[in-house]
Amino acid sequence: MNTRDQATLALGASETGEATLRGVVRTIVWQNGEKTFTVAKLLALDGREHIVVGDLGSTAPGEQVRVAGKWEEHKSHGKQLRAALCVPELPSTPDGIARLLGSGFVDGIGPGLAKRLVASFGSATLDVIADHPERLREVDGIGPERARRIQETFRARRAESETKSFLQAVGIGPALGQKVFKRFGDETSRVVKEDPYRLAAEVAGVGFLTADRIGRSLGIKEDDPRRARAAVRHLIVEGGDNGHTALPPGLLAEGAVELGIPIAKLESAVEELVREKVIVRERELAYHPMLYRAECSLAERLSKMMGEGCDAVEPSVWREPSVEQAMAKLSPAQRSAVESALQSAVFVLTGGPGTGKTTTVNAIVAIARAAGWKLVLCAPTGRAARRMTEATKEPAKTIHRALEWNPRLQRFARDTVQPLDADLVLVDESSMLDVPLAARLVEAVRHGARIVFVGDADQLPSVGPGMVLADLLATPWIPSVRLREVFRQASASAIVRSAHAVLTGALPESSPPRDDATAGPPTGELFWIKVDEIDRAAELLVETVARRIPRRFSLDAVKDVQVLVPTHKGPLGAQALNVALQRVINPSAPAATAMREGEPVRARLAAGDKVMQLKNDYDLDVYNGDLGTVTRVESNAVVANMDGREVLFNGESKESLALAYAATVHKSQGSEYDAVVIGLHTGHFVLLNRALLYTAITRAKRLAVIIGSERAVKMAVQNTRTGERHGALRERLRLGAPAAHNG
Repeated sequence: MNTRDQATLALGASETGEATLRGVVRTIVWQNGEKTFTVAKLLALDGREHIVVGDLGSTAPGEQVRVAGKWEEHKSHGKQLRAALCVPELPSTPDGIARLLGSGFVDGIGPGLAKRLVASFGSATLDVIADHPERLREVDGIGPERARRIQETFRARRAESETKSFLQAVGIGPALGQKVFKRFGDETSRVVKEDPYRLAAEVAGVGFLTADRIGRSLGIKEDDPRRARAAVRHLIVEGGDNGHTALPPGLLAEGAVELGIPIAKLESAVEELVREKVIVRERELAYHPMLYRAECSLAERLSKMMGEGCDAVEPSVWREPSVEQAMAKLSPAQRSAVESALQSAVFVLTGGPGTGKTTTVNAIVAIARAAGWKLVLCAPTGRAARRMTEATKEPAKTIHRALEWNPRLQRFARDTVQPLDADLVLVDESSMLDVPLAARLVEAVRHGARIVFVGDADQLPSVGPGMVLADLLATPWIPSVRLREVFRQASASAIVRSAHAVLTGALPESSPPRDDATAGPPTGELFWIKVDEIDRAAELLVETVARRIPRRFSLDAVKDVQVLVPTHKGPLGAQALNVALQRVINPSAPAATAMREGEPVRARLAAGDKVMQLKNDYDLDVYNGDLGTVTRVESNAVVANMDGREVLFNGESKESLALAYAATVHKSQGSEYDAVVIGLHTGHFVLLNRALLYTAITRAKRLAVIIGSERAVKMAVQNTRTGERHGALRERLRLGAPAAHNG
C-alpha cells in the first residue's frame, strides 16, 4: 500500500471510527508490568504520528506493526486509536530494516551495526541474515560465531513474530499470545490448527469459549468430539471455581447445553475423559482427579483418627492452678466444649460473635500447655493467624506456613510421611477451609494427635470447593459443640445484636444517635443509612468512608475502614468503588487523574494505595485475601507492605494485586476491621442472602455502617440459601464412620 493509500485509509477511518494503520513504533509512552496495556506513539507510513492504546503485547520502539481498532477522543489525552489488533510486520525498506535491527530486535545487533548491515545489503539484509549468514562476515566486526548467533536469534524472533501474527489472526491478543507461544514455542501454529482446545487445557488464561471461537473459525464442527471433551473439562474446572468438588449429571448436561454441545456427544466425551484419567466418575458424580483424591483422603483420614483415638489428659493436669483458673471462667457449654476437645481425636467448636469461642480456645490452649503438649495453631489467612496469636499468646501461622510449602518442589513438606510435630493442631476460621486444604492439613496430623476445628458455621462457605465445616458438623460421629449463649458484655454491642438478629431473619438494629461532642471512639456501634437509588448510595458510601468516618470517629480511611459489597461489578460493586475511593483518598494516584477506559485498575497503583492479593502465591508467601499498602512503584514492579513485610510484585505476580479500598464479602472472610461499610442494593439480588449479610456485619470490631435500601436488606435476611454445592464429602463421612460409631 502506497503513502497516498495510507493517508486515504486513515482519513476514511477517522470518519467511520474504525482504522487500520501500518507504521513504526516510535516510543512507548507508558506500559504496565504485564504488557497488557500500552500507550505508544506510532509513526504511520504516511508520515503522521498517532497515539495508540491497548494490548500491544511486547511491541518495542523501532518495530513495524499493523494496528486495527477504533478512533476515540479521550478527554485528557485527545484523539487516540484503541487497538483491537496489533500484528508485528517485518519491514521491507532499508530505513525500516535499520530501525528494526537497531531497536534490539536481534540480540547482538545495535544501532551502529544495524546501519552497517543495511549499508552493505540494503533491502536484502533480512534475507541475508536468515539464509546466507556467511555473508555477514563481509561486515567489519562479525566473525563466524557471531554470524551464526545472529542468524539463530533472527530466525527465532521471526518465527515468534509470524506465530504471534497467526495467533492474532485467530483472535488471540498479544499478551495472551505470549503465554501460548511460551507453552508451545515453534509448534504453536501446528497445535492451534490441529486442536485449538489444547489451549484451554494447557494455557492459563485461555478458557473454553476462547478456544471454541478459534476452533469454529478454523472449521471445527459443532459435534466434533474434541469440542465436547474440552467442554466437559471446562465445566469440571469451572465447577471447582464455583465451590463444587464434583458435578452431577444434570448440572453437567445443563452446562453442556449452554455451551452448545449436543447432548448425544456428552456421555461419550465423559467416558473417554475417564479412560484417559482426565476426570474421575464415581456415584454418577464427575470429579477433577485432584478434588476426588482430596475428598476421599479427608474422609478416610478423619475416620482413621477417630477410630484410633488419642491419649487422655492426665488427671493431675486438671488440678493445675492455671487450668482451674481457665476453667472457672467458662459457662457449662464452654466447659463441655473444652472437655470434648481434649478427649477426642477430632473436634469441632462453632459459635457466633459474643458466644465465647475465644475464651474456650484459650482454655484448651492453657490445658495443652499444662500437659506439656506441643501445639500448632493455624488459620487459612495471615490476618486470622495474627488474631489467633493475639488472643492465645501462642504463635500461630497460616496453614500453608505450618505445612511448610516448598515453592521449588510445588508441594508441602509436612504430610503423612513427615507429619507436624504437634500433639494438638488447632485451626481457626474453619469456615474458610476448602476440601483440598483441609485434606492436606489432616494428612499432616501425626498418629495419636488431636485436631480441633474452630469456626462460625453461619458464615459464608469457603471460596474454594466444598463445605468442610458444615459437613463436619453434620457428621454424627465427629463430636462438636455449638456455643449459643451471647454473654452480657458482648450483647451491649449493636454489631453483635444485629448479627444474631440477622440469623433469626430480623433486620439489623441501629445504635442510638451519638453525641459527637462527648462520645469517644466507637465500641460495637452499627448505623444504617437507608437509600434506594444506587448511584446515590455509591456517592454516600464514598463520602462516608473518605470523610465522615475519619472526621466523626478518628479512624483512618485506609488502615481502619473496609468497604464490603456482594459483587465486583456495577455502580455499587468493588471495581467502581475502588476507582471512586482512590480518586478521593489517594488523589495523587495516576488512575485518579488519567485513567483510560478499559485499562486494568491494578496497572495504575500508586504509593499509599490499599491493595489485596487475589490468589495464593506460594513463592511470595502471600495468599488470597491478604491486604497491604503500596509503598512504592518501580518501573515494572510494585512494592507493598503485606502485613508488616515488604513484598516485590512484578511480572505475572503483579497481575494478582488489585485495589482493595472495596472488596467482596467473600474476600473478607477470616479478617476483622475496626470499621466496615457495607453497600447493599436490590441490584445485588442474585447474591443477597442471610449468610452474606451476617458475614459482612461480623467483620466489624468497632463500627459497622450499612448503606443501602431497606428492601435489599430484607431480601438478604429472608433468603437462607447460599447456593447448593455438589460433592460427596458428607456422604463419605457418614459411610466411613469408625467401627465404634457404626450402628
